Amino acid sequence: MREILREIGMIARALDSISNIEFKEVNLTKGQYLYLVRIYENPGIIQEKLAEMIKVDRTTAARAIQRLESQGFIQKKNDNTNKKIKRLFTTEKGDNVYPFLKREGDHSNKAALAGFNPEETELLFHFLQRIRKNVEIDWDYVKKGNKREYGSDEGL
Repeated sequence: MREILREIGMIARALDSISNIEFKEVNLTKGQYLYLVRIYENPGIIQEKLAEMIKVDRTTAARAIQRLESQGFIQKKNDNTNKKIKRLFTTEKGDNVYPFLKREGDHSNKAALAGFNPEETELLFHFLQRIRKNVEIDWDYVKKGNKREYGSDEGL
């Protein structure tokens, strides 16, 4: 079987490295841009939903959110009906950075898909969505404290 996940991982790490270098000029590092983009595109999202959307644990999300808040890119606001719920919004500073982040994302997407025709692009998108949905099953299972069964044929 081909090592498809290795290829996906290499692509993701390369793009993440590029973004971390390019976003230094706006003082965003270590994947913070991903949180900022999702908050901008989903104003009022709660931390738990954001973590689920990005596929990280709550602690990782909390650290990134805290840093973005201390840097003035986002703000937390109380929910209108439940004061325990904090909703996330971009600030003017976050709003001003978004077009730069979006432009980089669009450029990366275009560069990654160079040479693909529209049908291939659509097919690839469909396959990647299927892979993500398959992986989400294990992610949800493990996130709840369970361990995956690997089977005896893998030498474990």
